[in-house]
Amino acid sequence: MRTPINREELLLRIQALEFAALDLNLYLNTHPGDARALADFNQISAALAQTRKAYEQAFGPLMNYGHSLSCGRWAWIDEPWPWEV
Repeated sequence: MRTPINREELLLRIQALEFAALDLNLYLNTHPGDARALADFNQISAALAQTRKAYEQAFGPLMNYGHSLSCGRWAWIDEPWPWEV
């Protein structure tokens, strides 16, 4: 049985996926016809969205200003904030 992922592991995974997505985005700006890079970008973007969702369901919103829903109550006052972990 797999151990549940903790806050720090999810944040590290989000950071790694964001880096990979940004790197592929920059590459695709200069190589728009690379189908393999585009497929990788789409796969990483989907994994990033899924990982962000998992984090927010477990620990609260990552981004404000319309990027993250706050279900049930306003969760932005909860500590620690993502950048404080």
